[in-house]
Amino acid sequence: MTAPAASAAAGLRQRAGLPVLAWPAFDPLPVEAMVTTRHGGVSAGSYATLNLSFAVGDEAANVRENRRRAAAALGAGPADFVFAAQVHGSHAEVVSAADRGRGTLAAGDAVGPADALVTATPGTVLAILVADCVPVILYDPAAHVLACVHAGWRGTVARTAQAAVAAMCSLGTRPEDVIAGIGPSVAAGSYQVGEEVAAAARDAFGEEVTGPRGASGPQAQALLRPAVAGGPGQWLFDLPAANRHVLRTAGVPDGQIHVIATPTGPDPGLFFSHRAERPCGRFALAARLEPREQG
Repeated sequence: MTAPAASAAAGLRQRAGLPVLAWPAFDPLPVEAMVTTRHGGVSAGSYATLNLSFAVGDEAANVRENRRRAAAALGAGPADFVFAAQVHGSHAEVVSAADRGRGTLAAGDAVGPADALVTATPGTVLAILVADCVPVILYDPAAHVLACVHAGWRGTVARTAQAAVAAMCSLGTRPEDVIAGIGPSVAAGSYQVGEEVAAAARDAFGEEVTGPRGASGPQAQALLRPAVAGGPGQWLFDLPAANRHVLRTAGVPDGQIHVIATPTGPDPGLFFSHRAERPCGRFALAARLEPREQG
């Protein structure tokens, strides 16, 4: 199956020569959001071709050119971007125009440590990097506030998306006004974890959604279920569903949560996957507020 055919329903489109994914739900709103793919850049080998991370061993010059291309896909420049110093934590950082350019040309001056960026400043591009972890965009059209979230399993059980909603509330957001997009990540049927992660999920979310140890009924399998091929103590953890649960418990209406179902990994091959290939590049969720018309 070709990449466009595999992801047409998820909003695959071309921007400035790059294939990117977008959530159709955001199209009529004064916000721009996209998820880059692994295609359209200049990196080679394990990082082919649109690696956007300085931290994985790629040539820095290639990363800068790839970031320039990603910025052009939003009609922006690299100096408009703000990158987070991601640590698999739960801290959400509010940024503004004064932070533009941080983390763009080198990783050392990125904002953080933080795994969610929040802004109420139009034109400031928020960017988080992933390669199996869950990218989440949150937009409040009433208060005109934006957030981008990085949630691996640690960030998921730490409820990073909920921390982002709380930071948005400090800028005037009401959770019931938030529209959320969950982006490409490791597929639920592919994310095999051990008992340590399963226990952390149970501690975070309770047995009503994860099921007690050894449970196998429909409710128990909502977020966590035994891995049939993995042997005792191995589980499949549904990270997108878990983040949807986090958003619902934070007050975001379920009908306002939109999921891109295209997974990372070799099938359909649109996105880097740290679990499938190491080393590998990172793709990005990037978003910015547009100025709102007054009156």
